[in-house]
Amino acid sequence: MAPLEAPPDRKHPQHGVKASTLVRSNPPSRFYAIANYTALRQGVYYGGHWVDLEDCADSFQPDPAKCSQCPTRSVCPRSKSRNAQGVSPHTVYDVAIIGAGCIGSAIARELSRYSLKTVLLESADDVSQGATKGNSGIVHAGYDDKPGTNRAKFCWRGNQMFPALDRELRFGYQLNGSLVVATSDDEVQVLHQLMKRGETNGVQNLRIVQKDELFQMEPALHPSAIAALHAPDAGNVIPYEYAVALAENAVDNGVELRIRREVVGIQKKKHDELGQVFEVNLRHWEPSSYVDARERMGKRPDGEECGHDSNGGGLGRLVFRVSIAISSASVMIRGMIMMLDNTASATLRLQSAMATLVVFVVSAMLLLGSSTSSKAKKPPALKDLVEQCSLPEGKGDEGKVQVTDMFTGGSGSWNAVKGVTVGNEIVKCRFVINCAGSASDKVARMIGDDSFYIKPRLGDYLLLNRNQGHLTQHTIFPCPDPILGKGVLVQTTLWGNLILGPTARDVDNDEARDMSPESVQEYILSKCKKLCPYFDPKETFHAFCGARSKSSRGDWIIEPSAKDGHFIHVAGIDSPGLAGSPAIAIEVVRLLKEAGLETPPNENFNPNRAPIITPKAGMKGLKMGPVGKNDSDGTDADEAKMASNVICKCEKVTELEVVRALRRSLPIDSTQAIRKRTRAGMGHCQGDPLNYNCECRVKAIIARENKVTVDEVGSRPWPATSTLSQRWIDDEEKLALEKRMMVD
Repeated sequence: MAPLEAPPDRKHPQHGVKASTLVRSNPPSRFYAIANYTALRQGVYYGGHWVDLEDCADSFQPDPAKCSQCPTRSVCPRSKSRNAQGVSPHTVYDVAIIGAGCIGSAIARELSRYSLKTVLLESADDVSQGATKGNSGIVHAGYDDKPGTNRAKFCWRGNQMFPALDRELRFGYQLNGSLVVATSDDEVQVLHQLMKRGETNGVQNLRIVQKDELFQMEPALHPSAIAALHAPDAGNVIPYEYAVALAENAVDNGVELRIRREVVGIQKKKHDELGQVFEVNLRHWEPSSYVDARERMGKRPDGEECGHDSNGGGLGRLVFRVSIAISSASVMIRGMIMMLDNTASATLRLQSAMATLVVFVVSAMLLLGSSTSSKAKKPPALKDLVEQCSLPEGKGDEGKVQVTDMFTGGSGSWNAVKGVTVGNEIVKCRFVINCAGSASDKVARMIGDDSFYIKPRLGDYLLLNRNQGHLTQHTIFPCPDPILGKGVLVQTTLWGNLILGPTARDVDNDEARDMSPESVQEYILSKCKKLCPYFDPKETFHAFCGARSKSSRGDWIIEPSAKDGHFIHVAGIDSPGLAGSPAIAIEVVRLLKEAGLETPPNENFNPNRAPIITPKAGMKGLKMGPVGKNDSDGTDADEAKMASNVICKCEKVTELEVVRALRRSLPIDSTQAIRKRTRAGMGHCQGDPLNYNCECRVKAIIARENKVTVDEVGSRPWPATSTLSQRWIDDEEKLALEKRMMVD
């Protein structure tokens, strides 16, 4: 079958990058024939709508003084937020949240509105490493959910909160709308059923569009399309950027965060003042590469330094200097007393004077030496650090993520990076929120609650280059499958890529779970071409998979446990959980209040967060070049140089954006974490060392800012959950993808 002629590029605006203003011919053809393109546009999606660059000031780019932010410009301690440093083991938290995906992070942010002691616990190496990272990022409208369910109750309610939420947190939200496409009269009847269901759920603005209007809206649809259900209130986000924004703002407002903490047990214990409290047992792990690097230097594997403080000033050094000063002063005072003792012999008095002088000189040398060493040394040159980095992995199966690893963090789970247990901790708390995703049934059983179990469903995706993003503006769905749900979709992401997928592979179905990578790709490509036949599969540059948390009850579980009213389940939150997350968070706070939690307001709560990524005006003010040519020295005085120095060529990520992310309130110690926050390494070259070597540049900046060696900085594992045979695919694999698309 010969490929159909593709419609012309409509040059839709893309978040943070330039796009062309569309000028249609008159009358417009089926494919929006374009007479010409005018004024290049730069800007962002903010609060759902496009904002031109010149209008970003005081909106998308606010005065930093008005936003929540770190109390210091230093980096976080290893695997925890600054405010979690030095916390007494006897501390009793009001609330412990297990799981820092979009649900746990939304709850943490909602609880930060109150004057509470809250801790957010995550088993992976960063927030948003589970299902939140591996999904479509769609903010669904709620027309597909069975009336009366929790899905129906919270999806539309949460959907309507996103514009205001994005205006506060600036994670990037595009109100692009969705279309469920029908290709037969029978499917048109399904559209009417969906619209009626949506109206029952309170979803507004739904309508069915006919073929002529449909192809005006989406000219690249398959010619067989005859009608579609239009939900203009559907939108899309980058899901991990959304979760990072929630967690960041929560921590800025007082919530503590600990990552790489796997919950291994929960007990209820007697407390002298509070009656009974939960004791949550945690296993603290670190990657084996980090542990090995620390051991080579004779340092503790848990990342703690003897007397280390999070501001880099060195509490141990301060204690040392104070001890020297006190002991020296004591000796000198005794020496002076003996010098002035007229009853002592002249020889003894002379010896006392000499000893006092020696103590004074030695003490002064030690104190001055310690003071000199405590002054900020010039940071190492990025060029030197880059040269010390190992090149990124792009072949082989050593970093492959197993299905069970996806339940506890995927590529950020302890098994995926060969984690090593470095310590055990106990968190005491009055209330527990179980947001552990695909592991939430395991956590429930720790308190004897076996009222549900999780049936994970795998969803695979393919991501195509930005030159394919013009093909759709709305999120395009087929009519839903009665068993597998919404089915595959075709969508242009917030950043302009075309995303295809997902599959729906139930883990308890051996045949589906064990599908070969080739079969997965064939399924996605062959299904998606029935929605939009014009995309070029050879433009695929990335693939990933996530595990959705489906429950045995067939609905979201948002309730106190029958075993303990202070233990709240927020489990089985599959699609459209992202859309419902802010409304779910409000419901959880209501449940906590009903269970007896007092919630005095946090008078210092600041809902506003500044973005990490700066929208670019093309290449204006930016400089590219070999490592060392444009690099800053890492000091605040060199900030202007940081702002111009491009670290990732494909995504135009600057050194300042990487540094800005590192100085925020969440702990960052891997290139993966920076990748999610700045998009460094997310572009079409995928960090190719032969192109711009951005992954090593990022690793060098992390090492410099965190004051560690490059061996202590985590890298992107390969292949993780990818179905591609190599990170940088060759022409042979591109042709194979094209053939898989042609399968009927």
